[in-house]
Amino acid sequence: MVVRSVVWLVVLLIVSQAFAQKTGYRITVKVPAMKDSTCYLGRYYGDKQYVVDTARSDVEGIVVFEGQKPLAGGLYLFVFPDRRYFEFIVDRDQHMTFETQWDDPITHMKIKNSTDNELFYAYLRRAIELQKESARLQEQLKQATTAADSSALKAHIRQVEEQIVSYRQTYIREHPQTLLAKIFLAMNDPVIPEPWPTLPNGRPDSTFPYRYYKAHYWDHVDLTDNRLLRTPVFAYRLKRFFDEVVPKIPDSIKVEADRLIAKARSDSEMYRYLVWWLTYTYETSKIMGMDAVFVHMIEKYYLNGSAWWVDSTTLAKMTERARRIAPNLIGNTAPELALRDTSGRLQVLSKIPARYTILVFYDPDCGHCQQEVPKIKEVYQRWKDKGVVVYAVDIEVDTEKWKKFIRQHQLDWINVSDPYHQSNFRQLYDVYSTPVIYILDEQKKIRAKRIGADQIEEVLQHLTTLRQRS
Repeated sequence: MVVRSVVWLVVLLIVSQAFAQKTGYRITVKVPAMKDSTCYLGRYYGDKQYVVDTARSDVEGIVVFEGQKPLAGGLYLFVFPDRRYFEFIVDRDQHMTFETQWDDPITHMKIKNSTDNELFYAYLRRAIELQKESARLQEQLKQATTAADSSALKAHIRQVEEQIVSYRQTYIREHPQTLLAKIFLAMNDPVIPEPWPTLPNGRPDSTFPYRYYKAHYWDHVDLTDNRLLRTPVFAYRLKRFFDEVVPKIPDSIKVEADRLIAKARSDSEMYRYLVWWLTYTYETSKIMGMDAVFVHMIEKYYLNGSAWWVDSTTLAKMTERARRIAPNLIGNTAPELALRDTSGRLQVLSKIPARYTILVFYDPDCGHCQQEVPKIKEVYQRWKDKGVVVYAVDIEVDTEKWKKFIRQHQLDWINVSDPYHQSNFRQLYDVYSTPVIYILDEQKKIRAKRIGADQIEEVLQHLTTLRQRS
């Protein structure tokens, strides 16, 4: 009994040591032609690639990346010294070996201790074969001289494309929990069911395909699996949804943003990424009016503490930015201004009758203003008989310089200033540079903001067209 106890103790110690040796990660790559070279371990995150580790190969072309903490699951890259790379999966298996050739790493790849990557490379090789076959058929199609030949070749190309789709579907069925299965699923677009619903007049509802596509766009994407963040698939799909599927209307974007974030709440990393991405994307958007989405994100996710990762200094800056934008969002009634003109008369913005008001904030000393103001005047001359008024605010306090600028450019519109800083116009209209141009409608609602002088006429024409149609 003592002997058997000692034997079992030795076995237990060996097993324990074996498990202890499997902590962290150890990724070995052997490429015989790659001798004494600096190589990189990279990974995807969103739409970017980042370096995770750096190591140097030995004289036999062997390089080892290792660390005490496991890597987050995802699609990683081994980057050669010449910046070429091959991809591989990091997930459950983090002690693995890749051996291949410099010139064609995928074809020659040999893998040890990673079932996920053996399956991945079997797929890559099959996909390359089918891509080559498709390219060969495409060349034949270009040379086809008869309709029958073209039809046959197109059918053959479709068969090749269906083979790769079939391969992915089979993989998903056989290995549903693997990262590669999640990637394949995320690549799938919704299939529009037929027949389409009919309208009361008996005709098919032509809006159904779009509505169905948008509603089911995320059906195959596991928003509770943050491994997808470390693949290029998720970022591409996210950007395409908000760029091409959701209408470029702030209210529509806000609804879809909230819906998407709600689906990801159970995965803290996915939730954090989506909140960050949507906030940053619409804070920096070049499309007019998208700042409304930024304000929505701050109010809904940051001010109530739901963005726990943001430090107090950053939060204060973001909150201040949203506070400056909120009063002057497109569709809001323009904040009131009551400023005095060169004769000392009070000019109240809301009381000035006009079909459209061009609201301009400028600095007589600003070089850009000196170029833009004459352009604004040209537009005004063409539109003033159509009910357009200019309300021009001098942001500085040098009265003589202001009046000289007006005389020099013969500005025969409403010229006002706020020498005692009583109106808070900088805060109300987010004036941090000049010139700043707004377009207001008859009810003094903001219809365009922060546009250039060259855009004013286009905006006025667009608004006039909309008015005539309504």
